[in-house]
Amino acid sequence: MLIPGVKNKLLIVDLEATCWENRGIFHEMETIEIGALMVDLEKRDDFREFDCFIRPVRNPTLSDFCKNLTSITQENVDGAETFPVAFLKFLEWAGDPGEYTFASWGGYDKWQFENDCTYHKIEYPFKDHFNIKRYFSKAHRNKKYGLSRAVRLSGLEFAGTHHRGIDDARNIWYVLKKILDEHEQLDLF
Repeated sequence: MLIPGVKNKLLIVDLEATCWENRGIFHEMETIEIGALMVDLEKRDDFREFDCFIRPVRNPTLSDFCKNLTSITQENVDGAETFPVAFLKFLEWAGDPGEYTFASWGGYDKWQFENDCTYHKIEYPFKDHFNIKRYFSKAHRNKKYGLSRAVRLSGLEFAGTHHRGIDDARNIWYVLKKILDEHEQLDLF
């Protein structure tokens, strides 16, 4: 076990969701993109990717703020499946949740999945969650960093477009991989 309490197979997820400038209706946010990597911490260059857009149902029209932040277009989500269908495809791709640890940059993605599952009356399938942001922060003297800054602090260049699920998932992996490559094992918890 390279990271105590974390399985050697890691499902790194980054979600994008509906959002509005200056509107605090977090409970109405809906996932509009799932970006994910399934990585083997022992075979670090061997990973699979999943990416899909999701059509929101509560607020089907994306705000200009959301489109500008994520670069996701109205056409991307209009042509997509709703959360229950997309989530089932995602789970089929990911396989048995008992074989990997669900991970993300911070706790938001876990919360958003729980929120979507509750709204659509779907059982939330993940038992464990590995907060890579907290892990990175402990490795860097407990300072909290956003993903973009963490990439730079790791001596890396951000790959792709920030606030796109699949690109953020890749960059989360690159940051974690850099820590593992440099330290091989860190007992931070």
